[in-house]
Amino acid sequence: MSEIREARLQKANSLVSKGFASYAENFTISHTTQLLIQKFGYLENGQEENFNVSIAGRVMAKRVMGKIAFFTISDQEGQIQLYLDKRIINLNLEKQKLLSFEDIKEIVDIGDWLGVYGTIKKTNKGELSIKVEKWEMLSKSLQPLPDKWHGLTDIEKRYRQRYLDLIVNPKSKNVFKTRAQCISFIRKWLDTRNFLEIETPILQSEAGGAEARPFITHHNTLDIPLYLRIATELHLKRMVVGGFEKVYELGRIFRNEGISTKHNPEFTSVEIYQAFSNYVDMMNLTEELIKDIVFDACGSLVINYQNKEIDFSQPWSRVSMKDIVKQYTGIDFDSFDGDYQAAKLAVQSVDVELPNKVNTTGRLLNEVFEQKVESQLIQPTFVIDYPVEISPLARPHQDNREMVQRFELFIYGRELANAFSELIDPIDQRERMQLQESLRDAGDLEAHCIDEDFLNALEIGMPPTGGLGIGIDRLIMLITNSPSIRDVIPFPLLKPEITSNKNEKLPSHEVK
Repeated sequence: MSEIREARLQKANSLVSKGFASYAENFTISHTTQLLIQKFGYLENGQEENFNVSIAGRVMAKRVMGKIAFFTISDQEGQIQLYLDKRIINLNLEKQKLLSFEDIKEIVDIGDWLGVYGTIKKTNKGELSIKVEKWEMLSKSLQPLPDKWHGLTDIEKRYRQRYLDLIVNPKSKNVFKTRAQCISFIRKWLDTRNFLEIETPILQSEAGGAEARPFITHHNTLDIPLYLRIATELHLKRMVVGGFEKVYELGRIFRNEGISTKHNPEFTSVEIYQAFSNYVDMMNLTEELIKDIVFDACGSLVINYQNKEIDFSQPWSRVSMKDIVKQYTGIDFDSFDGDYQAAKLAVQSVDVELPNKVNTTGRLLNEVFEQKVESQLIQPTFVIDYPVEISPLARPHQDNREMVQRFELFIYGRELANAFSELIDPIDQRERMQLQESLRDAGDLEAHCIDEDFLNALEIGMPPTGGLGIGIDRLIMLITNSPSIRDVIPFPLLKPEITSNKNEKLPSHEVK
């Protein structure tokens, strides 16, 4: 590698010695590759068009045959061929200070960025090309690209050096284009329905809005601990208290949790709050929004994900957690009438592992669902009516205060959205937070904290409100048929490679 780098560095220096830059300041582009292909696709084989163009791109292929050469360059939108004829390129060397055909043969390597001027030609073999009249080096690449036949097959390297992945894997580039388009679509969809995007703080004095372990930092001037937000919920609900009836935020969330194909400690979500609504209204909104996103991105409401057909077109199933657990395991939680020991025996009979914090019938129900049911929900399914113990911010059912008005959306065995009828009773909310704090004191690092300012806001008065959170990364995984969340996050968190001054490498981070 060092020999290749040294050889390329010498080529860069040779450009400078000739009076040319090896790293240009700018270049004026008249067309992109896609625009040229669309504009001149009509040309017949061998036909030329005396139309002047300038284009820039990275050299991806190079073939030199005596006095003729063919390069392929790539820009953000695609690729196009350069047709290089020694006679044409060297024609004006005496009149102008230009780089020659010999220079482009000897100095340019695959990976370099070039700017070229010329006209349009379709070769006899039918390849639309730019007939180059003059060229400039825009940036000399000192490192070689991965072998074009094998690509970048090391998955760990693809994540660590995403820039290489984007250069040699067109699918990766398309994933991130799709991601950007979907995020733009979501904002437009909400904006046209009169939702207002609000920016809430990332650094917070209390990490609330979810059951999750936060990242902790410190503010030097104020000399106080701060937390990276684990949700945008509590601040957006403060906005509803303040009189904004339809608000949302699309942004980064941070949770100090494990890494897997479904989890990254830094991820993107959209949270949406609508006054005078409940969780049924939010189910309707969720189904409409996601169907529109999928159709806009895929052109169909039936997609293939990891060899499974996912049909978004049918009305999505809505089933209570108790009913779906009974359907898949035969356990009827209504029959226990709150008898924890009887429920525990039934749960253990279906081989469910019980963590220490599972000490109520509601937590047993949720554990059975997560271990025995969740992975089997392939088609879009709303699971509704959750135990109050695991939903400290959700409104209880009036006829059964052990259950709350909450749903989660599952597709391909993964949670994609979470929503409630929001709890707006400040007395009930304080009692829930106090219970959560006692769990936290007992060692549950994911339990909710008491947020006195939020409780004060509720006492000012919050209207009935429906709230919703959608995981953007998992949605993009579905739309782009990506097996891992790392495939749809440009720069996922990875374990460092270097552990000492000896440059020892850590083992690749295992995917759970």
